[in-house]
Amino acid sequence: MPGRRYTVLIADRSSGVVRRVTISLRPMLIIVTAVLLLPILIGLGAKWSTRAEMEQIRTVNATLQEENGSYREATGELTTQIQSLEGVIKDLGARATLEPEQARAMQKLPAVVKARAAGGTSLNSKIAVTDMLPSTLTSPEDTFGLLREVLGGLESRLRSVRNVVERREALAAATPSQWPVRGWLSDMFGKRSDPFTGEAGFHQGIDISTEKGNPVYATANGKVESASYSGDYGNLIVIKHGFGLVTHYGHLSGYAVHAGQEVKRGQVIGYVGSTGRATGSHLHYEILVNGSVLNPLDLLTRPMIR
Repeated sequence: MPGRRYTVLIADRSSGVVRRVTISLRPMLIIVTAVLLLPILIGLGAKWSTRAEMEQIRTVNATLQEENGSYREATGELTTQIQSLEGVIKDLGARATLEPEQARAMQKLPAVVKARAAGGTSLNSKIAVTDMLPSTLTSPEDTFGLLREVLGGLESRLRSVRNVVERREALAAATPSQWPVRGWLSDMFGKRSDPFTGEAGFHQGIDISTEKGNPVYATANGKVESASYSGDYGNLIVIKHGFGLVTHYGHLSGYAVHAGQEVKRGQVIGYVGSTGRATGSHLHYEILVNGSVLNPLDLLTRPMIR
């Protein structure tokens, strides 16, 4: 059945011209429907587009939250490492400085003792942090990973430095640098005439004269190897300090320590006497390095005990 047609007359009153426009119903309905549906379709399209964009934003947001969590975790690790480094640096700064007298005594130690204290440790202090970094970083993950690597390397190097400082502290504590008794020098180290025979001899230590019974002090940290009578030395205390350093305290009237006891610098270990081959009340004091005698005056830089 053919579609219905409608004729529309359009008259111009001024000129009296009449125009006819024939319209088919179906196309007109299609056009009207399209005009009416267009805003709805545009709205639906905008809605669907918005939903897609929102979903994409949610996905990006979830990804960012996950990345932020990873970055927070990485930042926490870096903060812990930095705090650890700060603690090591603070500790080293507090312990690195020696008293001037102690430093002077250590400088006078034989090279073999210093080498033993160093323990063969060598540190490449010329490697700068910038030498550990590449020229370019491609992503935050690379940056965090590299920083962790650099901080870990620095922490390892600082631990090595702390080990060196600890060995240096141990050597400082073991260096016999303090006078063992209050008194005056009555005989020096080296060649001398024997006080009993008058013949030429060699004095292996120094003699410090003082009143009988005055306290004798350990000149460095160490362990008492023996405290017993020993021929010409009389009552003798031998202390091993480590690094090949040993001290002897002779002609004592008595002991304040026993074999195997750990002692600290400045601790009373015995009392002045005149036992053994002695002409009067005094302390005979020796320092040995790997079994060879050393002039005690080379190391006695700390003041006498008062």
